[in-house]
Amino acid sequence: MEVETALGKYPFVLRRLLHNRGITTVEEAERYLNWEGSLYDPWMLQDMEEVVERLLLAVERGEQIVVYGDYDVDGVTATVMMVQVLRRLGGQVREYIPNRFEEGYGLNCEALEGLAAEGAQVVVTVDCGIRSPAEAHLARKLGVDLIISDHHEPHEEVPAAFGVISPKRPGNTYPDTNLAGVGVAYKIVEALLTRRPLEGCAAEDWLDLVAVGTVADIVPLVGENRSLVKAGLRRMRQGPRRGLASLAGAAEIQLNKITARDIGFGLGPRLNAAGRLESALASFHLLDEEDGEQASVMAQHLDDQNRQRQDLTLFMQRVAEEQMAERPAAHLVFAASPEFNMGVVGLVASRLTELYYRPSVVGARGEEFTRASCRSIPEFHITQALDECADLLVRHGGHSMAAGLTVRNENVEELVSRLQEIAHRELDGRELKPVLRADLALELRDLRPELLPLMDQIEPTGMANHGVYFVSRGLQVRHFKTVGREQQHLRLTVSDGHGLVYDAIGFRLGYWAKQMPERVDLLYAFEKNVYMGRESLQLNVRDLKPAA
Repeated sequence: MEVETALGKYPFVLRRLLHNRGITTVEEAERYLNWEGSLYDPWMLQDMEEVVERLLLAVERGEQIVVYGDYDVDGVTATVMMVQVLRRLGGQVREYIPNRFEEGYGLNCEALEGLAAEGAQVVVTVDCGIRSPAEAHLARKLGVDLIISDHHEPHEEVPAAFGVISPKRPGNTYPDTNLAGVGVAYKIVEALLTRRPLEGCAAEDWLDLVAVGTVADIVPLVGENRSLVKAGLRRMRQGPRRGLASLAGAAEIQLNKITARDIGFGLGPRLNAAGRLESALASFHLLDEEDGEQASVMAQHLDDQNRQRQDLTLFMQRVAEEQMAERPAAHLVFAASPEFNMGVVGLVASRLTELYYRPSVVGARGEEFTRASCRSIPEFHITQALDECADLLVRHGGHSMAAGLTVRNENVEELVSRLQEIAHRELDGRELKPVLRADLALELRDLRPELLPLMDQIEPTGMANHGVYFVSRGLQVRHFKTVGREQQHLRLTVSDGHGLVYDAIGFRLGYWAKQMPERVDLLYAFEKNVYMGRESLQLNVRDLKPAA
């Protein structure tokens, strides 16, 4: 009742949506609904003063600067942004993104030696480096000033680099530790352009890239992350860069109405496809391209690669499930094979975690090493588990829900055994089921178009800030069929028994077609569907069960 009174200025449905997200005061509501862009002073981050001075000095002296990024969307968007900003400032700058298949994740000594030999005097990492003490030591030895910007979980000991920008480093006082790698890089950009303003140029010009990288990296979409993404989506709707416009065209996304979901399921996978199959430099060049015709060709290439990636993911998932059938039930899922493509193991791990609601480790086995990606559930911090097995690993790193590792083949079985023991210790006795939360129970007749603008105010949503979901019970199933390349999706028509009918789509719910009840309870998002230029209202079903 107190919350109802405090938020009394808002419509009933919006009050409920805010309250369900822990918002109980007008001040919190105003911040959630209205704030956009950067929330905190970049100078609050440790080493920012030294880093900005060093970068501007490198620009003035004409020193060679290399931006060293990761090969995922977070790292690529951060690399493009940092290169473009330093270029606009007049710097001699170029990008370096390691090849996933030849070099693996993050900083590596061979790359640093090569960059130093080519004349690099300053190397700035984005989305990597926080767990690279040996590489930091080598950089000093080579006479290269290494600046690390990263958002992954650090070791207790911070690498002895020239500067380390990370909201998660020990002793940090920055108010928000959830920034993505591109978000951390954006704070450097803010500081640079505050210290050295450029006419006709502002940090906000790169918020579209911040939005894409942040959503694609699946970090919590709360606090400053949500505020940055909200501003970035607005910028994309108003006038996107050439590369994003071309990619949206290939993905059949209307940029003037783009949402975080469109990034997560449309743009992100296509940008990731290049690094998963060949080289992430293709995505870098697309986002850096200013010629519309060239950008269209590049975007189509990424779209084609994404289709190849989808086929490969399905094949590897089937192999992984066959391996799982041979192993006894466990608290942690593991699969590895020489047939697996290193670029796709993370996607397969995500699918397995989604399917079985268990932490998953999926690896590509080479001649000497197995390189794996890990995905987890909120109940299990995967990087801390890997830390306990560090003596078996060549390298590893990540955060609570996702990580990567390299292990010698002779240590794989012991690693799996030890991870299973840790998972058993942490998860045994707990009810491991995904939790879907609905905001309201509604009758179909309550689903009016006027709800859509209220729901839009809750966007953008994502991890730790779920979308708006409703529940309707006792609906009659009038028609249903499976759809999609693998017939894995479910399309159905439901009625409330009073003549009101809605179309519905359930992604990855196609298995219900074999056991569809006559009446169902649905948990769904209420949304506007645009197909072939025609708009309609539909239910996007997240879960269903037989009606009581």
